[in-house]
Amino acid sequence: MDNRINFHQSLDLLQKDLLDMGNNVARLIRQAVQSLARLDEGLARQTIEEDDQIDEMTARIEEDSLRLIALQQPMASDLRIISMALKIATDLERIADHAVDIAKICIRLNGQELVKPLEDIPRMAELTQNMLQESLLAYTERDVHRAAALAEKDDEVDKLYSVIVNDIIMLMGTDFSKNRQLSQLMLAAHFLERVADHSTNIGEGVIFMVTGKRKDLNV
Repeated sequence: MDNRINFHQSLDLLQKDLLDMGNNVARLIRQAVQSLARLDEGLARQTIEEDDQIDEMTARIEEDSLRLIALQQPMASDLRIISMALKIATDLERIADHAVDIAKICIRLNGQELVKPLEDIPRMAELTQNMLQESLLAYTERDVHRAAALAEKDDEVDKLYSVIVNDIIMLMGTDFSKNRQLSQLMLAAHFLERVADHSTNIGEGVIFMVTGKRKDLNV
C-alpha cells in the first residue's frame, strides 16, 4: 500500500512539473512575440537563453517518467498517463523551439522599422497560449470534452493565420527589403500555427489516454 501511495504522489509531482513546464513555455511564446512586436533584441536574446531551462525540464520529466515505469511497474491505466507525460514533454520542447525561432526573427530584423504595427500576430499568440493551457488542463483533469474543444480553437487559429498570410501578400511589392521583412513575419505566423498543432496533438493524446480511441482534432 505504501508503495502505491508513493507512486501516486510521484505521479502527481510529475504532472505538476508538466504544468510548470507548460507555463514556462507559454511565457516564452509571449516573450518572443513581444520582442518581435517591439523589435526588442534584448528580450529576444533572453527568450533564446531561457530555452535552456526548458531543455533541462524536459530531461528531468523524461528521467522521472522512466524511473516510475522501471521501479513501480505501473498498471496499464497509469502507464498510459506516464507515457502521455513523455509525449507532452516532447511537444512542449518543440513549442519552446518555435518561440526561439520567433525570437531569432526579431534579431534578424534588428535595426529595421516594422512595415506596420503587429496586431494579428500577437492575437494569434494569445490564442495559441490559451490552447496550450487548455490541452494541459485536459491532461491533468482527464477531460475528454476539454481536449475535443481544441479542434474548434485550432480552426480559429487557422483562420487568423490565413488572414495574416493574405494581408502580408497584399503588402508585398517591388521593395526587396520590405518583402524580406514581410516574409519573416509570415514565417513567425507559421511558427505560431505549429504551436497550435502541437496543442491539438496533446489533446488527441488525452482522448486516446482516457478512451483508448484515436480522434483527429487537426482536420
